[in-house]
Amino acid sequence: MRTDVDYFKIESNHIAPRKGRILLSEPFLNDMYFKRALIFITEHNDEGTVGFVINKPVDTKMEDILPDANLGAFPLSLGGPVSTNTLHFIHTLGEKLPNAIKVYDNIYWGGDFNVMKQFVEAGVANTSNVRFFLGYSGWTLKQLDQELEQNSWLVTNLNSSLIMDSETDMGLWKTTLEKMGSRYKMWINSPENPGMN
Repeated sequence: MRTDVDYFKIESNHIAPRKGRILLSEPFLNDMYFKRALIFITEHNDEGTVGFVINKPVDTKMEDILPDANLGAFPLSLGGPVSTNTLHFIHTLGEKLPNAIKVYDNIYWGGDFNVMKQFVEAGVANTSNVRFFLGYSGWTLKQLDQELEQNSWLVTNLNSSLIMDSETDMGLWKTTLEKMGSRYKMWINSPENPGMN
């Protein structure tokens, strides 16, 4: 076993953050929102980065926060620590939802919420093609750059079907790392509480 390798330092894999990519948190990031989190980046430009944590489902349902919207069957996830009193969504409905922004592959962000409700009532929108989030994750451009330099995040890609799976939980953090090779075995096997070894 090599002893000259820092297993907790992220090796540059030349993958830069951009729309459609995933930010995967390092194992000891102990923030409530970002602990072992996977964040789907929906916007990355000169003003900063926006994304949604895709592996933090909550017990709250849509009917609890919007009882008159007929969206009770849809689960919710914590999107991040910014504006946690706001609702956001990603979907695979494409441009037939007005004002939707294409992010990656067949995944779009946002759009006309009133039309979305009509799509739900018509059976066009359902739990397989729409995901809802409370709040979002946001960084200024320099802020994210600094966190990447501090090895807080690993930038990677993820299959769109996993991004859209509303049943995704914290187990996805581990399985994503497993696919990235032995370099991250120490991350996978590290305890959630670093004091427990």
